[in-house]
Amino acid sequence: MSEIDDPLASLHKGQVLPLQRDVEVISIPFGKTITLPEDSEVSVMQAKGNSVSVGHEGRLYLIEGSNLDALGLEAVPRPTLPEDASEEAIEQFVWDQLRTCFDPEIPVDIVELGLVYGCRIERLITGERIVTIRMTLTAPGCGMGDVIAADARHKILGAPQISQVHTEIVFDPPWSREMMSDEAKLELGMF
Repeated sequence: MSEIDDPLASLHKGQVLPLQRDVEVISIPFGKTITLPEDSEVSVMQAKGNSVSVGHEGRLYLIEGSNLDALGLEAVPRPTLPEDASEEAIEQFVWDQLRTCFDPEIPVDIVELGLVYGCRIERLITGERIVTIRMTLTAPGCGMGDVIAADARHKILGAPQISQVHTEIVFDPPWSREMMSDEAKLELGMF
């Protein structure tokens, strides 16, 4: 994606912006959705994927791409799939959405970090699909699990074929730097 196509290209760390409207955000590290009021000033912490981590009154929040207009930027519509999407397209959609999820403190997506251990899509007799994601965190005490899980659930539920998303946080096997892709290691300067 070029800077022209990237709605986050104009943002930089520490930039202070007033909210243009009331906006739903995900609180970090709790993963709960709350509303920040219009005219609140937020400070940009990280802009990755299609979401922005911001600080407000000493707390951190995640603003998703569909709410970027609250920052005065062009909103990124929630990705979705056509009703007649194939099983392969649905699975690709799930993985694509996981690649837009970032730990708010690390500028690499959770798939490249090696945090996603598996993804299972089950189709019920009713035709509904349930997605179960097995993932880990970079450390057992990491408080970002709820935020990352909430972000993944919300993004994956953009597909009408998916009715539920469950995330299982596991620590066996424990995460290590060897689980990161070469691209992630390069991005974080770990070669």
